[in-house]
Amino acid sequence: MDNKDAEKLFFIPFNTGGHWLLLAINPIREIVYYLDSLGNDWTTYPDMKVLIDTVLQAFRAQRDIQTSRRGANSITWIKVACPQQRNQIDCGYFMLRFMRDTLALGRSKIPTDYFDEFKCAFYTKDQVDEIKEEWCQFMIKLNVCS
Repeated sequence: MDNKDAEKLFFIPFNTGGHWLLLAINPIREIVYYLDSLGNDWTTYPDMKVLIDTVLQAFRAQRDIQTSRRGANSITWIKVACPQQRNQIDCGYFMLRFMRDTLALGRSKIPTDYFDEFKCAFYTKDQVDEIKEEWCQFMIKLNVCS
């Protein structure tokens, strides 16, 4: 990666052991956008934060960036106020929807109060069903279910 990649986001669907959330990471700028449909803070999952911080530090070292100037504290974690789920089972679909919304808009930054185009307190049943249908169609296209 070089400076032209400074605005790229890498999406990491993360399962905490029973809950899916989304991390969108800009490794060049060392920014981690944290999207959790349960509204938890990343401090709820300390092992996840340690893992991601370690990966970014290794990425920094591989690029020969001085670690003495930039410790783990220079990694910026941003909690995004995103739509919240109303049950305990739709987290995976919310995570997919967050990823899809970001890709659909072609944005390299996620605002802390989510995107105006998709801002709402909760997704409707129709919005959740829409991502379920898209996922099913995607899997059928890949011929995964044969």
